[in-house]
Amino acid sequence: MFDGYDSCSEDTSSSSSSDESEEEVAPLPSSLPIIKNNGQVYTYPDGKSGMATCEMCGMVGVRDAFYSKTKRFCSVSCSRSYSSNSKKASILARLQGKPPTKKAKVLQKQPLVAKLAAYAQYQATLQSQAKTKSVSLEGFSWGNYINSNSFIAAPVTCFKHAPMGTCWGDISENVRVEVPNTDCSLPTKVFWIAGIVKLAGYNALLRYEGFESDSSLDFWCNICGSDIHPVGWCAASGKPLVPPRTIQHKYTNWKAFLVKRLTGAKTLPPDFSQKVSESMQYPFKPSMRVEVVDKTHLCRTRVAIVESVIGGRLRLVYEESEDKTDDFWCHMYSPLIHHIGWSRSIGHRFKRSDITKKQDGHFDTPPHLFAKVKEVDQSGEWYKEGMKLEAIDPLNLSAICVATIRKVLADGFLMIGIDGSEAADGSDWFCYHATSPSIFPVGFCEINMIELTPPRGYTKLPFKWFDYLRETGSIAAPVKLFNKDVPNHGFRVGMKLEAVDLMEPRLVCVATVTRIIHRLLRIHFDGWEEEYDQWVDCESPDLYPVGWCQLTGYQLQPPAPQTSRESQSGSSKQKKKAKSQQYKGHKKMTPLQLKEELLDGEEYSFLQGASDQESNGSASYYIKQEP
Repeated sequence: MFDGYDSCSEDTSSSSSSDESEEEVAPLPSSLPIIKNNGQVYTYPDGKSGMATCEMCGMVGVRDAFYSKTKRFCSVSCSRSYSSNSKKASILARLQGKPPTKKAKVLQKQPLVAKLAAYAQYQATLQSQAKTKSVSLEGFSWGNYINSNSFIAAPVTCFKHAPMGTCWGDISENVRVEVPNTDCSLPTKVFWIAGIVKLAGYNALLRYEGFESDSSLDFWCNICGSDIHPVGWCAASGKPLVPPRTIQHKYTNWKAFLVKRLTGAKTLPPDFSQKVSESMQYPFKPSMRVEVVDKTHLCRTRVAIVESVIGGRLRLVYEESEDKTDDFWCHMYSPLIHHIGWSRSIGHRFKRSDITKKQDGHFDTPPHLFAKVKEVDQSGEWYKEGMKLEAIDPLNLSAICVATIRKVLADGFLMIGIDGSEAADGSDWFCYHATSPSIFPVGFCEINMIELTPPRGYTKLPFKWFDYLRETGSIAAPVKLFNKDVPNHGFRVGMKLEAVDLMEPRLVCVATVTRIIHRLLRIHFDGWEEEYDQWVDCESPDLYPVGWCQLTGYQLQPPAPQTSRESQSGSSKQKKKAKSQQYKGHKKMTPLQLKEELLDGEEYSFLQGASDQESNGSASYYIKQEP
């Protein structure tokens, strides 16, 4: 059964002729019914007609666009599927003791009408899904999505790792640019000046000069696109400035109009396009070798090869993958990738490759290209094995869980295990740096009104850290060792952005910031349930401005439509659901009862449990007052 994606070229006559020779089926008489996608019955169109109906799936279309010499099929896959069913009819004829004549094959098709009807409906479903997917992917417009819902997008300056993130400058509303004039009947490409009405990440809603408050021809475009230029570019390049046809009658002296409108106005820097180009140059190249987390055993790393680089995102193929299908996506600044030799240098587990020597063309990535971690002093008070803390579960990023330090590595790295769901061999321990924004002191969730996921199987609910530490004979990791830096990131609740689904890291999706706890962001994927939300750091390289996918050529996953959410079938996000459920280590438990009152104190302070005699000073809570 063919799914419509054949490897052969569909425009070659040899393919069509070979398919037809394999079928050896005479043309169907006009009286033979053909099953159409919607289940209605149609007869084969007249040979002189300009239209034709596919004999396999029932698709109606222009005869000249159909395949095979007799123009009987809408695609090569339908031709082959028809041929396969013809062979089944031939086999049935042989079983009945009849020679497989052409006439017999045609007649044997009639008892298979029910099967063909079912198959036609199956084909129709596939085509409908493909069409829906195509519309949802190709038809999604950030501009329409922003406008129709009055959304606000996170500014480009929130994303330091993204193109132009550190040199966006004063690009804002009312900045003027020169853009192609689409309201023109001239045969050559001409330009006109437009002003930014609204910004959404890299995208801008533009209005041609002269339209004043008339928004009828407003349009969205990517400011970093190749057709957007600063005012004066046309004059320097010898390109004509022609007013839109709709407003040509409004002024007789357009030159004077422009001089008046543009005096004192802002435009893009003259080197803007050069800066865009430079900010999209990435030091990582295909064939570079790196160490990356083993997605099947989080406690170790493996060697992988950079297969491709898109917008700073790397498709890494594990070195032992012969067919190059065992891959992993991450950003070049991800904390999950390291230079060759990193694991050995810090004492991290590493899966040695069966490949005895380096393959031709592959070379180790220079260490200086990787993201640097903050140096820490481990000589004084430091983390110890067995200490308790709270951590984002790397296998269920919507949950912050009770966790334990399982091993202290060199250079400030820690192996963390999620209490209650650890594998016996520690294969699901995860490596976090001591300065990681994904680990928190005991009490962080309670103070910040976040639901803390208790250990699986723990029955004393609501969960209380003081009781748990006493029961397990554990101590909390010292508060002062955790990262307390909160940058002025610029994110606000409700802002739109493009975010990686870290449970399926090849996907970049339409998303929204729904909570902000200091530097921690709660990311919601539009159209999907809250169980898919993820806690992400504000400086995560897996967050991007609106328009990043369009700028870099990466595939953007649009919001899930209502029908997709209800049917739970046929989309990449639903596949992600199955995968995320496979990896999830925790189920949501009864919500914690939050403290009714918080003690006054400094920005960071301790809150002892019950009394000093009861707690022995072992339970400490992390208090971070809201700004």
